Amino acid sequence: MSGNPYAVPDFYATAIAAGRHRDIVGGRWEETGRIAFALLKDAGVMPHHHLLDIGAGALRLGCKLVPYLDAGHYWATDASRAILLAGHRMELAQPERLDPAQLIEDADFAFPGVPQSITHAIAFAVFPHLTCDHLERALTSLRRFPHLERFLFTVFLAPDAQAAGGPYRQPDGVVTHAARAPFHLLEAQLHEMAARCGWQLERSGAMLPRGQVLFLAEAAGIRG
Repeated sequence: MSGNPYAVPDFYATAIAAGRHRDIVGGRWEETGRIAFALLKDAGVMPHHHLLDIGAGALRLGCKLVPYLDAGHYWATDASRAILLAGHRMELAQPERLDPAQLIEDADFAFPGVPQSITHAIAFAVFPHLTCDHLERALTSLRRFPHLERFLFTVFLAPDAQAAGGPYRQPDGVVTHAARAPFHLLEAQLHEMAARCGWQLERSGAMLPRGQVLFLAEAAGIRG
């Protein structure tokens, strides 16, 4: 993953030791967590639902969801379990509400050990750092959850094929790329990928940090 700082050896350990567990998940801690939480509630997530937080990092969103959801209904994955556990130690007001066993290291988007009861999933500000292959892998793996109602995820888009081929400046100034992070892709390309994996997408009109675009995925055939 060219340009991906998270792949640097000892990246997580060094940041956690320096007390920078919030900084390395993208900054805007309170703002981003609040926005993602509101998006989930707008999508119909209620306390009785079972949620999977993909790429959860130091629980920027988890620290809001754990007290909101019924006990045991929050699961999280990340490429680093160390950063998940740092969030558990330092960011949860009631850490006893979340069993650390529900914080799972998973760099491959295979979701090992995550129960079949999951009803909603979110990957907020995850895939802009990764290639399309990772998003496709996640879309494929999520099909194994029979009760999954909606998967929310964000990406950067390029407006056309010409812009997609090189660097593109997003509305608030972030420059995205085709071949290195932060990545962008074409909306048509995203819909094709989703259909290939058995999903249909709805684009949200929500205004998100740094010009990201939110999509809501449902298993193909769910809508009447």
